[in-house]
Amino acid sequence: MNLKGRSLLTLKDFTPEEIKYLLSLASDLKRKKRMGIKGSLLEGKNIALIFEKPSTRTRCAFTVACVDEGGHPEYLGKGDIQLGHKESVEDTARVLGRLFDGIQFRGFSQENVEKLASCSGVPVWNGLTDAYHPTQILADLMTLQEQFGQLKGLRLAFVGDGRNNVANSLMIGCAKMGVHFTLVAPRSLWAGEELVDLCRSYAADSGATVSLTDKLEGVEGAHAVYTDVWVSMGEEDKAAERLSLLRPYQVNEALMAMTKREDAVVLHCLPAVKGNEVTEETFEKHATVIFDEAENRMHTIKAVMVATL
Repeated sequence: MNLKGRSLLTLKDFTPEEIKYLLSLASDLKRKKRMGIKGSLLEGKNIALIFEKPSTRTRCAFTVACVDEGGHPEYLGKGDIQLGHKESVEDTARVLGRLFDGIQFRGFSQENVEKLASCSGVPVWNGLTDAYHPTQILADLMTLQEQFGQLKGLRLAFVGDGRNNVANSLMIGCAKMGVHFTLVAPRSLWAGEELVDLCRSYAADSGATVSLTDKLEGVEGAHAVYTDVWVSMGEEDKAAERLSLLRPYQVNEALMAMTKREDAVVLHCLPAVKGNEVTEETFEKHATVIFDEAENRMHTIKAVMVATL
């Protein structure tokens, strides 16, 4: 499958077959890394890593993935370039596209990552915006596949803030790959209707379902219960309101018992605020899977860079 030259801005743009290919490539690259086999698939490639928002997993995953395959990553923090301030996003894109072979962007505006992609002339990868977090979902899908041996027919429940970038992207990824998706959240924090309708159209093709409920019973039958922080970056002023609204939606042992599955796992994109969205007890019980998921950020990101460059 040829993905050369493609950008990854949202999983909406990728077919189930293309996503499957990226997951398969990631598994192959992971196996080689475990065997100590160094690659050269990014040799001679220079990668710009633009970070408006700080990051542990995304920055480290892109850096290690790039170096593993012989490429050179260049970190550009918000103090290093004038993205959209002294210089327009479009002009910055045209400069970076002349100097680099690929660009990662982690920041606030989805519009900015789209401008980078349309003006730079090189592949651009969304490392997180306020709207979407596609590289995280590739790692989540890879982890589910490792845990259960397949994706199609699995059930995943996202519990918490259903409008955030992870919930949005998970709904897209699950619907495309045949994973039944249930959003368990207060109605005021449900995903937008337009996105839900779009994901239901993907689900109709894949044989999956997309459901929304404010009842905790929505986790019943879930192979995976996924949660994320209750207060996203940039929304700190809403912390008190969010905490009181989401307190009943904490992932704990009582909630996990409601899945009625002995093999149910907890997933979390990290960092976790233990005692809020998940108890320390439940987090630690599922820590091996959660940190597999964190490691898989690197393998899936490596697959995306290799496939598109």
